[in-house]
Amino acid sequence: MEDLDTSSMKLSFQKLFYVIATVFSIFAFMIFAKTVLIPLAFALLVSFILLPVANRFELWGLNRTLAALLSILIVILMIVGGIFLFSNEILNLSQEFFEIRHKIALVLAEATLYINKNLNFLPHLDKGELVERLKNWLSDSAGALLGQTFSTTAAFLTGLFSTIVFTFLILIYRTGFTDACTWFFPKNKRASAIVMFNSMQQVGKKYLLGMITLMIIVGLANSIGLWILGIDNPFLFGFLAGVLAIVPYIGTTVGAAIPVLYTFISYDSFWMPIAVVILFWLIQTIENNFLSPKIVGGSLKINALAAILSIIVGGVVWAVVGMILFLPFASMLKVVCVEYESLKPIGLLMGEYDKEQSDTENKFFSRWWAKIKSWPITKKSEGLFRDNRTV
Repeated sequence: MEDLDTSSMKLSFQKLFYVIATVFSIFAFMIFAKTVLIPLAFALLVSFILLPVANRFELWGLNRTLAALLSILIVILMIVGGIFLFSNEILNLSQEFFEIRHKIALVLAEATLYINKNLNFLPHLDKGELVERLKNWLSDSAGALLGQTFSTTAAFLTGLFSTIVFTFLILIYRTGFTDACTWFFPKNKRASAIVMFNSMQQVGKKYLLGMITLMIIVGLANSIGLWILGIDNPFLFGFLAGVLAIVPYIGTTVGAAIPVLYTFISYDSFWMPIAVVILFWLIQTIENNFLSPKIVGGSLKINALAAILSIIVGGVVWAVVGMILFLPFASMLKVVCVEYESLKPIGLLMGEYDKEQSDTENKFFSRWWAKIKSWPITKKSEGLFRDNRTV
């Protein structure tokens, strides 16, 4: 037998080094330039959603600049309306924090005394003194948190303003950007490149629209459930959990923990926090098994492994923001990989399912369904129905 030609299968360590160095350089650039890249990434996704709205305004006779301004103004009004809607509940909750500060300190003191009683790591702990120290610590922490909130809010507003400006520029110069990107391709591939860009735009648009729809549905379900249970500020806690659901896997847990802790501290009944836990567990189960796969999952077209890896890498690179952004961009990367012959293996690794396996499963179920229909009991049942219809 002739020996197999393995010359084409030899591993080039030089190419492997260049690939690894390029990947690390890209991630380093993303970390150091995140102040600009994060608003730009958000602007790109938002422009995918606003593009049909801007096109509609242009069909009505408006020029491109005015159409982009009106599209962005709609988004700003929606954000301001949401903040105004929950501003009263936020103020009430901030006032209640200072009123329940003593109860928080009392709970922490009881837990500390119980642990110390069993482990005995600090001698002669006085409950009253411990409560006062915890109250002072909560006051200092609240002041530090308030100052950190102001700095975080300033950074958020700066990023929001940058996102609005980038979105406006992308909507205005979208034709030029598309033409410039297509010129990187050979002439015979430019039509395919335009199709690829349109597919990426559809992926981003469907993902964001799906997430917005999911947040509204989950927020309403949480709010109505908390309102039925008699929890204070139900719509604030409900929609806060709905908004946090945009952070995969972690956001839903954090969104549920906040009202649970609030009810545990604010209410004397032990069953109230348990009822809140059951409520969020039921809603999260319905969301994970029915709502999210139907509303959001169909737009991603990537498997669970690729989704989890994109979330982990996004958290390492851009923290929570990266966990939100890297998931739709991973789906866009899959669209790009499928179009390139050399990158198709990566696209297949990120794919949602194996077509051959799916066809095999379909044949398997079809074969068993044919066997079930051939059983005698099935024939008798069909004969009975036919007899009944004849009679």
